[in-house]
Amino acid sequence: MIQNHFLPVSGIAAGTLSPLQSAAKQATPAEATESFAAFLKQAIDGVAAQEQNAHAVTDQFIIGEADVNDVMIAATKAELSLELTSQIRNKVIEAYQEIMRMQM
Repeated sequence: MIQNHFLPVSGIAAGTLSPLQSAAKQATPAEATESFAAFLKQAIDGVAAQEQNAHAVTDQFIIGEADVNDVMIAATKAELSLELTSQIRNKVIEAYQEIMRMQM
């Protein structure tokens, strides 16, 4: 099963706000910025952890303690996480450029 480590989706009923949305409704701009920064840091740390896991499994494979399937799974997870992070970064940059093109 594919799991999304970036956005929490469990416990959200129809018609209710997600934890991120409810925090944004009640938070001041400074608190929202701090919360978003913490969210991004957690997401990037998750990508780094998957990369470190891929390296660890590769090292285990080299010494004969892991199967080639484990190496491929760990490498693919790390690759997909990095690709998702890259695509999110691209979308954020596009959104920023679009905002900068707006006329006041």
